Amino acid sequence: MEVSEVLRFRSHSFSLFRRAPISSTEHPHNHVIPISPKFSTNTTLSVATTAKKKSSIEGVSEELTTIASMNLDFAPSRRRVRAAFTEVHQQLDHFLFKAAPAGIRTEEWYERNSRGLEIFCKSWMPESGVPLKAALCFCHGYGSTCTFFFEGIAKRIAASGYGVYAMDYPGFGLSEGLHGYIPDFDDLVDDVIEQYTKIKDRPEVCGLPRYIMGQSMGGAIALKVHLKEPNTWDGVILVAPMCKIAEGMLPSTAVLKVLSILSKVMPKAKLFPHKDISKLTFREPGKRKVAGYNVISYDDPTRLKTGMELLSATQEIESQLNKVSAPLLILHGAADKVTDPFVSQFLYEKASSKDKTVKIYEGGYHGILEGEPDDRIFAVHNDIISWLDFRCSLE
Repeated sequence: MEVSEVLRFRSHSFSLFRRAPISSTEHPHNHVIPISPKFSTNTTLSVATTAKKKSSIEGVSEELTTIASMNLDFAPSRRRVRAAFTEVHQQLDHFLFKAAPAGIRTEEWYERNSRGLEIFCKSWMPESGVPLKAALCFCHGYGSTCTFFFEGIAKRIAASGYGVYAMDYPGFGLSEGLHGYIPDFDDLVDDVIEQYTKIKDRPEVCGLPRYIMGQSMGGAIALKVHLKEPNTWDGVILVAPMCKIAEGMLPSTAVLKVLSILSKVMPKAKLFPHKDISKLTFREPGKRKVAGYNVISYDDPTRLKTGMELLSATQEIESQLNKVSAPLLILHGAADKVTDPFVSQFLYEKASSKDKTVKIYEGGYHGILEGEPDDRIFAVHNDIISWLDFRCSLE
C-alpha cells in the first residue's frame, strides 16, 4: 500500500442520513443551538457552486448532482447539501437503514466550543421506558462525519439500552472549519475531550459508565483521548484503528522532510496524491455503491498539514501503546489493506490493560461496521453490544 493511502485513507463510514426530529427543550445547555427542522436557503445560496464537478449520482436528479458539486470548504454549503439529500438518504438500500430498530429517540444540535467553532452533535436514545446502561461516545473516521452509516449502527446500540453520542470534528461534516483540514491533531483531540466532557455531564447519563468508540482515524483520536485522561473512561472500543503505520509504508526520510517544509509554507494545499480506496473499505459492491451517497464526506486529496499531522499522531501513539490501560476491545478485518490488522494485534499485545480483547474477522475489509455482508455486520455489532453488556453487568 502506498503512503498516500495511509495518509489519505477515506473511511466512507458514518456520514449523513435522515434529519431526526429535533428536541430543543429536552436537554437545555448553554450556547446550544437546536437545529431547525426547516432549512433556510437564505443563508447558503450565496455559497459558490463552481467547485469540482461531481459525476452523476445514480437515481439523483441533475439539480441534486449540481448541489452535491458545490464547494464544500465551509460548513454552510455542507449543511445545505446534507439537507438537500435528506429524502434520498431515507430511501437507500442498505441493511443498516432497513433493519434499524424503531422507536429510537434522536436529537441534533450545534454547540459553540471554547475555540469559537460551532460543533454539530447528535444523540440516539432507546425508546421511552428502557433504562440506560451506559453512555457511548463515538469518534468518526477521516473524511467522514458522525451520521450516515452510523445512524444504523447507533440505533442498534441504543436499542440495547445505551445512550449513543457523536460529534463532527471541526472541518468535517456539519461542524465549522475548513473541510478536511487538521492544523493540529492535539487540538482536535482537545475539541473531542471538551465536547464529550459536556456529554458525560448530561443528566440522563450522570453516574453511568462511559465508553468511547473510534473507527479508523477515530480510533487514533479515541486512544489519544484515553491517554490524555486515562481515568475518565470505563472502556475503549477501537474498530480498524489508525494507531501505527506498518513498516515499509512510510516515505523516505528525504520525502518526509520535503513534505514537512511544504506543510509549513502551504499547509492547506491538497497536494497528497488522491486515491479512492472505497474498494478496500467495502467488501460488498452494493454497499460500496450506497457509500457514494455520503455526499459531504471529504474525498479530495489530503491537505499537506493534515497529512503530516496524521503521520505524527500515529508515531506518537505507537510510542505510547504500553500506556493504554482502560478495558479495551479491538475489532479488525483480516483483509484490511487500509489499516493493518497486525498493528491491532501489536496494540493488543503492548497495551497494559488487564481487560483486553482483540477480534480479527476472517476476510473482513476496512469497513467491518458497514461494508461487509449483512450477517457479518450483524455479528460485529453484536460483539460490541455483548462486550458492553458484560462490563455494565459488573458495575
